Amino acid sequence: MTPIGTNELFFLMQGLKWTLALTVIGFIGGGIFGLCVALARTVDNPIGRRVTAGYIAVFQGTPLLMQLFVVYYGVALVGLDIDAWIAVAIAFTLHASAFLGEIWRGGIQAVPKGQTEAAKALGLHYVSRMKDIVLPQAFKISLPATIGFLVQLIKGTSLAAIVGFVELSRAGQIVSNQTFKPLTVFAIVGLIYFLICWPLSLWGAGVEKRLQTASR
Repeated sequence: MTPIGTNELFFLMQGLKWTLALTVIGFIGGGIFGLCVALARTVDNPIGRRVTAGYIAVFQGTPLLMQLFVVYYGVALVGLDIDAWIAVAIAFTLHASAFLGEIWRGGIQAVPKGQTEAAKALGLHYVSRMKDIVLPQAFKISLPATIGFLVQLIKGTSLAAIVGFVELSRAGQIVSNQTFKPLTVFAIVGLIYFLICWPLSLWGAGVEKRLQTASR
């Protein structure tokens, strides 16, 4: 058996780097598209609401693993050759946009309607109402759920290995195969995930508690 040394630990850190990079890209890209989805879900246009409702239903009703397969192999069927990094980034962005869009839709609808009606009475147009009044409150209301989804997204990056993307879990598998010490290697991998996700979970719980206290 090969001992776990600095080279193996460095390889795990390289996998962690790509796990964090994929999380950031998926969360930011998903946040941008998710905001568009949330706004489309709350407008008066019934077509926009139905289209985005269907979009959310597809991504919430299917496994992330299947979505990765469809994006990675689906683009190849139409003649496009993309590497695993781009395919995974697209899949995670689409996945995150559906979940964040629904989370933020709930936050927007949780803002008291009286504030929107007052803004209309003052003559504020839609962009000003959303930017200055509704969205700041909606994001604050939905922050605990947003943090919770971020934690799930970090852990979900482990599925990217199925299309050949080497992130933390896949790096752990490679090191395990080289050292024949799966228990030790995956204990280290699990500890890394825990050190990332646990503080975020505590933060989300703290934010939720403060919001509950402020609403009393």
